[in-house]
Amino acid sequence: MDCAVDATMSVLEGRWKSTILCVLAKWGPKRFNELVKSVEGVSPRMLTKQLRELEKDGIVERTVYPEAPPRVEYSITAKGTSLVPVLRALADWGRENMFYNWVEIDTEGDAVRQDRALAGEDQAQ
Repeated sequence: MDCAVDATMSVLEGRWKSTILCVLAKWGPKRFNELVKSVEGVSPRMLTKQLRELEKDGIVERTVYPEAPPRVEYSITAKGTSLVPVLRALADWGRENMFYNWVEIDTEGDAVRQDRALAGEDQAQ
């Protein structure tokens, strides 16, 4: 890649990857069904695809526990944790320049919601 930014963006590209990383960074390891509930709007099929790509890039780790029935958890790796400041900077830029309240973390409901209101629009709408 000619630009180091392209390398970073290739890891983050994907509709749900940044949200998945934010959830895992904030709340720690999650089982698949917990992630489906935490990332509002993602289909199980798309979540599987995004998790596999993040795992391939070494950003997310999949742990299978030898239990009956098997338990699988996803967690953010040290490499993934190193992306958190990048995600925070991207979120700050987005809030300041494009959107207000684009991603809202509901700490009580353990969910992430997306609000597509453009900056400059009446926030009361």
